[in-house]
Amino acid sequence: MRADEEEKQAAAPRFTHRQVLRIMAGLMLAMLTSMISTSVVSTALPTIVGTLGGQDQLAWVASATLLTTTASMPLWGKLSDLYGRKFMFQAALAVFTLASVGAGFAQDMAQLIALRALQGVGIGGLQALPQIILGDVVEPRERGRYSGFVGAVFGVSTVAGPLLGGFIVDNLSWRWCFWISVPIAVVAFAVIQKVLRLPLVRRDARVDWWGAALITGGTTVLMLLLSLGGVEFAWNSGWTYGLAALSLALLAGAVVAERRAPEPILPPRLFANRTFVLTALASLLVGAAMFGALMFLPQYLQIVKGLSPTASGLMTLPMVVALLFSSITVGRVVSRTGRWKIFPVVGMVLVGTGLFLLSGLRVDTSLALTGAYLAVLGAGLGASMQVLILAAQNSVTRPDMAATTSGVAFFRSLGGAVGVAAFGAILTSRLTAELTALLSAARIPLAGGVPDLGAPDVIRALPAPLLAVILEAFTRALHMVFLVGVPIAVLGAIAALLLKELPLRSAAPSPVPPPGSPGQAAEAPVPARSE
Repeated sequence: MRADEEEKQAAAPRFTHRQVLRIMAGLMLAMLTSMISTSVVSTALPTIVGTLGGQDQLAWVASATLLTTTASMPLWGKLSDLYGRKFMFQAALAVFTLASVGAGFAQDMAQLIALRALQGVGIGGLQALPQIILGDVVEPRERGRYSGFVGAVFGVSTVAGPLLGGFIVDNLSWRWCFWISVPIAVVAFAVIQKVLRLPLVRRDARVDWWGAALITGGTTVLMLLLSLGGVEFAWNSGWTYGLAALSLALLAGAVVAERRAPEPILPPRLFANRTFVLTALASLLVGAAMFGALMFLPQYLQIVKGLSPTASGLMTLPMVVALLFSSITVGRVVSRTGRWKIFPVVGMVLVGTGLFLLSGLRVDTSLALTGAYLAVLGAGLGASMQVLILAAQNSVTRPDMAATTSGVAFFRSLGGAVGVAAFGAILTSRLTAELTALLSAARIPLAGGVPDLGAPDVIRALPAPLLAVILEAFTRALHMVFLVGVPIAVLGAIAALLLKELPLRSAAPSPVPPPGSPGQAAEAPVPARSE
């Protein structure tokens, strides 16, 4: 470690447990807001598609947000080095709030997708910056107990979002799925203004705009290829090869730009760090398996099982309870023992197992069994996601903390964006093929071709013979979606297994009592000059 890096690390402020909890309260409230906005839409998607049309664009309502979330994460980390963590966190909240208001007024799918993309820019900051701030105020050995709370927020938002979405769709308008986030975001802004007090550190940082543009462009083109391939154009076509070549060229340009930039978005030296590379790879794979598979589960519950949006939201409760228990328990064990490697390995194995079990869902599968499968998946997610970020943070010096944290979050979100697009393409392709085959076998005439699927209540009102065919076709199409997620999770387990278990750092300066307070009885003061 270089001497200047050691000096910066030693000079980092130490916060008491009470101070950390106050900071965490503000961070978690904002994170909850952004995560709920993502999960609340999943339950309402069938209704939104039924109202605005565009079944073939369904995946983009989610993937547009994931794409901009992904592309903006490293940029938020770099901007926070330049302008301060608190200011950029509040800026992310402002962008998110404005986009949420606009999305609620969308009149067609194109407007909704565009505003969801803007919403994702804000979400990128609200998901990356809390991990960076936590890395600033807590040493790795103690970070496990707090990162467990971050996992808990993810779990709460996962169940609260679908429940809110179901209640809103059943009792109000789907537009309130976007507006409901606005008052929560305003409260989060006020809480953060009051409780988040970080030292204002002037960092010599410049924004790598070329790198940001090339990374964003490369991932966007890749998303277009995965989303439109097999739907708007054949996989074996000039469009496929052209988009693939353009994506590779942009990403290659990003590599060149990052190597030349004085302050790169993703410093090339991080890719010489084995732990960073493996945790980024594992995060990418878990993101693809998780987002890609779970985005389409509400459609199974509402279309195939005939559940209301509220009931389909409640069906995620087993997964969330398992995720909460797993995340908090693993965090405490990591802080107590300092051992962490086994958890992402076992977690990814459980994710793969849960996806394999879900691939066996049938039209007549009981809801209890479906809930049990989801609990297995939730336990795996809770054991792996936060530990991967902790391992990456522990492997670098404090000056690289923001780039490392946002980098790992970037790859996890990239995996989710690619997973949603790819699995959406698989679902659409398989659904068309299965409907064609089953309708032909049932000798139901295809007047005008394969029928477009509308809202769940419209589908359930179809004549019994046609309804039976559609339900079976949809279930078969989902089998392939979940099955594709299994080898992805297995590869994630292998990446985690290859990690070297570095001891978690725990040495840090002792808290300094406030002036006039005897001994260590009082809480250490937050540095006077703060953001």
